[in-house]
Amino acid sequence: MPENFKGEILSPVGSQEMLYAAVRSGADAVYLGAKDFSARRNAENFNIEELAEAIAFCHVRGVKVYLTLNILVKDNEFYDALALATDAYNLGIDGIIVQDLGLARVLHEKLPQLPLHASTQLSIHSPASLPLLKSLGFKQVVVAREMSLSQLTEFCKAANQYGITVEVFVHGALCMSVSGQCLLSAFLGSRSGNRGLCAGPCRLPFAADHGTGYDLSLKDLSLIDYIPTLYGIGVRSFKIEGRMKRPEYVAAATKACKDALVKGSADLALQNTLKNVFSRSGFTSGYLENKLGRDMFGIRTKEDVTAAKDAFPVLHELYRKEYKSVGVNITAQIQKNKPISLTLTDGNNQITATGSIPQAAKNKAISLDDAYKSLTKFGDTPYFAKDFKAELDDGLFMPSSELNALRRQACELLSLERAKITREKAKLEYSFAPFSTKCDKTPDIVIRIENESQIPKDLSGIKAVIAPLESEINPIDNTINIVDIPRGITSEKLIIDRLAKFKEKGFKNALCGNLSAVAIAKELGFNVIADTGLNIHNSEALKTAQNIGITAALVSPELTLNNIKSLNSKLPKGIVSYGYIPLMLFKNCPIKNGKDCTTCDKNGMLTDRLGTKFPVRCRLGYSELLNSVPIWLADRQKELYGIDFQVLFFTNETREDVEKVISAYKSGKPCDNNFTRGLYYKGTI
Repeated sequence: MPENFKGEILSPVGSQEMLYAAVRSGADAVYLGAKDFSARRNAENFNIEELAEAIAFCHVRGVKVYLTLNILVKDNEFYDALALATDAYNLGIDGIIVQDLGLARVLHEKLPQLPLHASTQLSIHSPASLPLLKSLGFKQVVVAREMSLSQLTEFCKAANQYGITVEVFVHGALCMSVSGQCLLSAFLGSRSGNRGLCAGPCRLPFAADHGTGYDLSLKDLSLIDYIPTLYGIGVRSFKIEGRMKRPEYVAAATKACKDALVKGSADLALQNTLKNVFSRSGFTSGYLENKLGRDMFGIRTKEDVTAAKDAFPVLHELYRKEYKSVGVNITAQIQKNKPISLTLTDGNNQITATGSIPQAAKNKAISLDDAYKSLTKFGDTPYFAKDFKAELDDGLFMPSSELNALRRQACELLSLERAKITREKAKLEYSFAPFSTKCDKTPDIVIRIENESQIPKDLSGIKAVIAPLESEINPIDNTINIVDIPRGITSEKLIIDRLAKFKEKGFKNALCGNLSAVAIAKELGFNVIADTGLNIHNSEALKTAQNIGITAALVSPELTLNNIKSLNSKLPKGIVSYGYIPLMLFKNCPIKNGKDCTTCDKNGMLTDRLGTKFPVRCRLGYSELLNSVPIWLADRQKELYGIDFQVLFFTNETREDVEKVISAYKSGKPCDNNFTRGLYYKGTI
């Protein structure tokens, strides 16, 4: 292994036994959640006492520990989230994985020495986001799983310039939606993936015409064979998914990934076991190879479950013994009339243990070989001997039992030293005053259209019109014109070129659903409005948005109206109050499982097991699953007091439909078809 080798295998930990499995199988770092604020809230997870023990256990073994604080946080939860992060910092945590933009900014302000990792939930998939990530204090970024090798190569080069470490998922379950851009579980059952309680409805039947029948269920990801290549382009953290899985899975995946990183390849038998036991119809590497389509889809079968049971006892052997991860230099002094001493040095820490005074040998004197065998026999510890030196006088005797006891004592002292927390403790100082609105005005109406044929003849009372970046819509007189940048960016150049054309037309405002879009739009001189894809969920996130140059924000559709109206910010805030809201963002279009793009009429549908149909639409290389019914709040306008603007989100509606909806929102009419109130009243758990 090269001296400057800096790669890490990052393993998932959802319980204490998983922690042992990961560390004893060669993990360089682990990520785990506390009982609250984790994106896997259904895992066993750790309380504060258990977290302290886990950190100490790992640090003794040279393993880093990252805390997942990667969910969206409400205002009334914000202090508790900061308190948890502060406790973890004081316990010696090596980094915290964060999704919430408000939480990230405040953590960076309050705990500037705490390394922050940008969660994959932030949907980072192009380099333009990097300056903003750096300004928010992020040191490491978990990039979106949809990136190809060429995109990753470009991203790693740019990240290196900003001093940001790139982390990539290399093994485990693969979400159909871009992480952080999924509302399916929230809208279908109030169990939010952005809040750590995804119910996984995408694994149920959702069928495209002539598709697989499970057209939202991807195979599991495996990039084990690509790990040397990924290291070569600059990836430094190789992440395994699976905090909800068994310790045996963690052990097998960790061992395979570690071998691939250190040795250049993993054992084929172990990889086959992973494939046969812990996969959905096998593995895929489709995104990395940019080979999308039907071959990436799969489900977990009964045969997979049966095979797993037989493999568990064998895989358990992978973590039965300690992984020898810490090399030590050993110096022993066995001299006349002096207590025996043993010094262990790991490069940063040095301890000395002392024993009794050696006896004069009556028969056989202790030899250098005897001392070496006893004092380097580290057994079930993480230590191994790098160098051994001894000052040994002739004619002395020391029982091997005493040498062994001295070695054990020295190991315990070194472990205590390695587990010490050296950073200065931080105190949490944070207060927040909730906002109370007395506004008696309904929100301004903004309409979002797909094409010019939808533009209503009468635009009176319409504050602004949003046009998609992929359209050819010209600016409309006497209104504010906004261009909508897709949440999925396949090419920054394409976005820049398209935006430049809209700027030439006279557009001055851009709706941005990811950080890259924000950066690009700002660079081109647009006023930036945050779209729902930025997941603005609390008052501090609104302040973060304002700090990075955003002028208005559509807040998270997972908030209730009461949550939204109590947000404390001078930034104008809005909601989507009408429309077939996007529930998932795809790089791999599920409609293509039954037809290719040349025969698609752009009106694809997925049908669930109950016969409900969900529209799918394309947007510049990505596609979106829309809800089956529209949000409708026309008859609840007085309940929107305190919200600055509302977007009527039109997709496949005709001009007549558009005009009818606008009229209803102006007059407060109830809906005469099937509709939903979204999550504005029931929220999520």
